[in-house]
Amino acid sequence: MDNKDLLIKSGDTDSVVMSVIKQFKGRADFGMQKYGVNLDRKDLSMLDWIQHAQEEHMDAILYLEKMKQLEISRQNK
Repeated sequence: MDNKDLLIKSGDTDSVVMSVIKQFKGRADFGMQKYGVNLDRKDLSMLDWIQHAQEEHMDAILYLEKMKQLEISRQNK
């Protein structure tokens, strides 16, 4: 399947999948606007991509820990 053949309508899937697709599109648009490049860029090495992914995942772990602390605090009230 080519990308040009990819068209997903809200009736084709559930609301969660549609929400994620819209968020991915928003992130792609934001990245293009902020950095002027997309993920098709050729200027990064494999190690660069790995570093970016590690940093993103470290951020995600921090967010999860914060949410966990907030939920523990909420449950203890």
